[in-house]
Amino acid sequence: MTLTHPLFRLLCLAMILPTTASAEGTTRRPNVVILLTDDQGTLDANCYGSADLKTPNMDKLASTGTRFTQAYAHTVCCPSRAALYTGRHPQRGGVINWTQGDRHGTDRANINMAAEEVTLAEVLKSAGYRTALFGKWHLGAKIGHGPLDQGFETYFGHLGGFIDNYRHFFLHGRGYHDLYEGNDEVFRREEYYPDLMTEKAVAYIDKNKDAPFFLTVAFNLPHYPEQPIAAFKDTYADMPMPRQAYARVISSVDAIIGRVIDKLEQTGLRDDTIVIMMSDNGHSTEDNKGIAVENHTSGYPVGHYYLAHGGGGNTGKWIGHKGQFLEGGIRVPAMISYPAKLPRGQTREQVVPIMDWFPTVLELCGIQKETGAPKLDGRTMIPVIADPKAPSAHEVLHFGWANGWAVRKGDWKLISTQNKTNGKVTKASLHNLTGPEPEAKDHAAEHPEIVAQLTALHEAWEKDVNPK
Repeated sequence: MTLTHPLFRLLCLAMILPTTASAEGTTRRPNVVILLTDDQGTLDANCYGSADLKTPNMDKLASTGTRFTQAYAHTVCCPSRAALYTGRHPQRGGVINWTQGDRHGTDRANINMAAEEVTLAEVLKSAGYRTALFGKWHLGAKIGHGPLDQGFETYFGHLGGFIDNYRHFFLHGRGYHDLYEGNDEVFRREEYYPDLMTEKAVAYIDKNKDAPFFLTVAFNLPHYPEQPIAAFKDTYADMPMPRQAYARVISSVDAIIGRVIDKLEQTGLRDDTIVIMMSDNGHSTEDNKGIAVENHTSGYPVGHYYLAHGGGGNTGKWIGHKGQFLEGGIRVPAMISYPAKLPRGQTREQVVPIMDWFPTVLELCGIQKETGAPKLDGRTMIPVIADPKAPSAHEVLHFGWANGWAVRKGDWKLISTQNKTNGKVTKASLHNLTGPEPEAKDHAAEHPEIVAQLTALHEAWEKDVNPK
């Protein structure tokens, strides 16, 4: 029987129905664990070809599940998280620029994901799941727009973009303290933040092992400040900078992922737990002179360096990085492992955007989308997981952030910047994803017809996600 035979597809779909039986003989839905890394580059795991990195736990997830080579997040963290939790383009929920980070309002931002957005946590909670988020939120800090308002019953972490791992302050500008348990600001100065959130996560698994749970662990690594765990402080000593500093935090987040997986194994939950791992965008190349103001709220002096040393990620033949719509900014590591029901040791090359996890999880958990629920832009990955020759559900990909946007169809990608006041395009470049140096050349002048076609696709999409 071939992999494309209809009966094979039916058998694969039948295999993924939630049939785990409890001690009482009733059917229990699988647990769901999402492990979201922060600023992990396109190929930055050993299983993706970065042989200079030690990532045994990510490699183990790949060997026990399906690894995707054309997985797309977004160019920066806020829109990626909106797409992940809602299964929709972030524009539909108003996430079009940096969201509010400081609950006390010192960052002056007033963008928060719309409270009426329906998150995966809300849907799973309504289906009887216990729900928790440990780590980064970054979809708005305003009261009424935090994790507890969007379906998570338990929360510990930071609301904004990043924090120093020891003092727990956001460090850009004058900075602000950003560590919360539920809606309460907490102070744990000099305690290593990745350990704090991981301890909370593994304790949560222990406490909730007798009922289905949805757990998101949204790490702040390898995002700067590049502060590794003690075990990797001196690792990669022969590796040149900035790869050295970056490799240390990649291995750090890998080790922390291992702690979560180990707890699932120790509690006997691993086989019947859907584990999803993905990065929120490509690697960062941010660099400056560090803290630039006297009397910074963190207590760090002027000149204290906390950024990404200008890079360190591995994109292979791809170009680009965080903050760009080139492949290096949006194509990221992603995998799913569900040993009881899904294939192991598989690789899939089809296009799968981050918003596809929403409908995929619902299908794996046997939960129907309610009538009248918000429109999903994501599509289930199950046909792709079941059959390596199945077509991607996405012929066209759209990205929009701040004053920029991109649209990809087939091997062509148009990247544009526009004037937000009058909507006119100020710069446009056309890139091809084939050949030994993909995207390196701008083809706009030689293919105006493709520019026009992709521009029309973007304009139609813009009207759909931002109806006037």
